[in-house]
Amino acid sequence: MIDLRSDTITKPTPEMREAMAQAEVGDDVLGDDPTVQSLELRTAEVLGMAESVYMPSGTMANQVALRSHTEPGDELLMDANAHLYYYEGGAPAAISGVMVRFIEATRGIFTGEQLRQAIRQENIHFPVPKLVCLENTHNRGGGSIWPLQAIAEVESVARESGLKMHLDGARIWNASVASGVGEKDYAKHFDSVSVCFSKGLGAPIGSALAGSHEFAKRARRFRKMFGGGMRQAGIVAAAALYALDHNRGRLAEDHSNARFLADGIAELPGVKLDPKAVQTNIVYFDVSLPAATVAAKLADAGVLVLALGQSTIRVVTSLAVSRKAVAEALTIMSKVLSGL
Repeated sequence: MIDLRSDTITKPTPEMREAMAQAEVGDDVLGDDPTVQSLELRTAEVLGMAESVYMPSGTMANQVALRSHTEPGDELLMDANAHLYYYEGGAPAAISGVMVRFIEATRGIFTGEQLRQAIRQENIHFPVPKLVCLENTHNRGGGSIWPLQAIAEVESVARESGLKMHLDGARIWNASVASGVGEKDYAKHFDSVSVCFSKGLGAPIGSALAGSHEFAKRARRFRKMFGGGMRQAGIVAAAALYALDHNRGRLAEDHSNARFLADGIAELPGVKLDPKAVQTNIVYFDVSLPAATVAAKLADAGVLVLALGQSTIRVVTSLAVSRKAVAEALTIMSKVLSGL
């Protein structure tokens, strides 16, 4: 099978497995796992943040961030397609007891003026606006990249109103490689940044949440409260550390493969896709038949994709899919779509 469902399907390479096997470990909840400590220091260094906290998943990293920045009854501001809202199981409401106010966005990106219009004035009838959340790259935006100037404008408006800034940077590595903007240059606009090691970087487990020392101290408390404290976590942290130091630069291959894939899919019958919209490793396209039907036919032929909604299909390139495999996938997709 050629698996294009997500970049989360990657598996550890032999070199990564060796790093895991050789990892020095301790009890991370007690603060003495040296490999976790190394990962947290390295992640903070890459992001230009004071400290980072290792987490089991990206969802936990995001939700710990929300809880650390807010109190029940506060309000978050983000776009309606943000992963934080769309794909995290209602956690903002269930765990932090916060409201979400949506900003109309284009592929996940909104302007400072749009944020200004969305910020509520102080009034006992309203929830208290507290945190602005951005996502870079934006999953449901098709792997779209936030322009640095747009982030700066949003931050300026947020600071005027005393709001904090959080970045869901699960794929910040992709944004950085594709744009040439360093991770530090993105992160400096935010009070906290979550990053993921188990997507394009290829580690089997783990994310991190970065911020100030004070923020990290509070985040560790909520990580424990949410059940995210791990013991000899250095075994999996070693994979993340290997990924961080060895697999960021190669993301350009995934981006190239995604553009190659998008160019080919756009030529297939019954497909609507603008290849110019593909900025990183995520490709969305619409089909004229039910997406679930098309996905099932492709699976039968040996290509796995994700059907989203009635007509949309998502494909994602990763280190698990070579250019040869992408070319094979295009051949299969052409035969299947031509036969429907």
